Amino acid sequence: MTNRERISHVDTAWLRMDRPTNLMQIVGVMIFDGRIDFPRLKRTVEARLLRYRRFRQCATIEGNGAWWVDDRNFDLDAHLKHTLLPFPGGTRELQHYVAELASTPLNPHRPLWEFQVVEMETGDSALVARIHHAIADGIALIGVMMSLTDLNADAAEDTPSPPLHQMTSDEGEDHDGLGDLFWRWIFQPLSDATITAIRLSGNIWVKYVGLMLDPGKALEYARLGTGIATEVGRLAMMPDDSATRFKGDPGITKAVAWSEPISLPEVKAVGKILGCSVNDMLLASAAGALRAYLAEKGDPVSDVEIRALVPVNLRRAGDEEQLGNRFGLVALELPVGVENPLARLYATRQRMESLKGSLQAMLTLSILGAVGMAPKFVQQQILDLLANKASAVMTNVPGPQQPLWFAGSQLKQQMFWVPQSGKIGMGVSILSYDNKVQFGLITDHARIPDPERIVARFASEFEKLLWLVLMEPWDRLADPQAVESALSEISKATRRNTRH
Repeated sequence: MTNRERISHVDTAWLRMDRPTNLMQIVGVMIFDGRIDFPRLKRTVEARLLRYRRFRQCATIEGNGAWWVDDRNFDLDAHLKHTLLPFPGGTRELQHYVAELASTPLNPHRPLWEFQVVEMETGDSALVARIHHAIADGIALIGVMMSLTDLNADAAEDTPSPPLHQMTSDEGEDHDGLGDLFWRWIFQPLSDATITAIRLSGNIWVKYVGLMLDPGKALEYARLGTGIATEVGRLAMMPDDSATRFKGDPGITKAVAWSEPISLPEVKAVGKILGCSVNDMLLASAAGALRAYLAEKGDPVSDVEIRALVPVNLRRAGDEEQLGNRFGLVALELPVGVENPLARLYATRQRMESLKGSLQAMLTLSILGAVGMAPKFVQQQILDLLANKASAVMTNVPGPQQPLWFAGSQLKQQMFWVPQSGKIGMGVSILSYDNKVQFGLITDHARIPDPERIVARFASEFEKLLWLVLMEPWDRLADPQAVESALSEISKATRRNTRH
């Protein structure tokens, strides 16, 4: 077996995207009930994680491309570490520690991942995982991490748990059964159209892309040409979102916070009554939390639009554990400027509906593939063009809906954050597990030093909708203006609860 393999163009783009102010690493936290058995955890990682060859390979960039190269001196102890939080060693100290790790680059001379087992003064253990985005996207890495877990405390260490798609509910999820042929004939016209749209100069690069085109596919190219050109134009001409403290030149230091879990069955029940999906409910609650934070700081909130880049899974069903990156991005305007939470929810639903038929996700995947072949300075210009039009990256991932164990310890909570790029300094994550939902935030410390003030409002924004459903006749809920007086009383109560 060869000791190296070429890195795909898309994964190469992620590999070259690192900057000191925005590191391209996915950061995850798993909190366990009680102390975890470190020797057993090490055996589990060795048996289950290292079966993925990528976790024993270094990434190298050479003149003719990028390569995964087997690390002949691989040492698990260099990637699996053990530490104790400083006193008092609770949740706040753990969040500070996670933020410090999120600001620290991975060693480029080793495989691009690291696990830190952290002992807390509360008697619990946490696992902080850092994995470079070039290895895989968030959906794949959730599958990898879940393969380390078990459905009971006594499972054998060398027997991975069922695949992720067998442990999660697919309610409300869209799985595209797209064959490889689709990707072959959509990729090049998207790349060519993108280059035209952003008016790249450089004859050598343009000629190189032209050589990649397959003349025999002209008819297939034409089938999507109009839609692709429309989406390219929309992306290129998209105005910047509102200027707020969430957006600007980021620094190196990050801040991290996560909420207490809320009941997923409650979110589903309220959403069903209001005619909205779980995704609509959670995104609207996040928009409300961002609005409340801006208002607390004395910032203007009227007519504010916060654009979030939302990853869209473009994998086939059952393909969750295949490494690499197979996702696109859509640009969602969060209606932060809408004060009425019911109107905000319906606006979020309408905006999500308008994106369902969009080619944006497939376009951005192709952009990543194209820039992975381009010179690095070209990649930086293209990605900055996209990133500077948004203030946040927002992910919403459904996890297993039953309790899991890792090395014999029960998993209580989990959270993760994907990296940002350009001037995006905020990452919003929503993750469900064991019939609960958590909201997490990573921010640029210089701009948002207290993300805990935002995540603390996530539950209260959902509770406003819950109380409306409990208090008001359901036939009135179709009209947000009809429930203004009830909302006024609910908002007063939730503000009092947040202060306390």
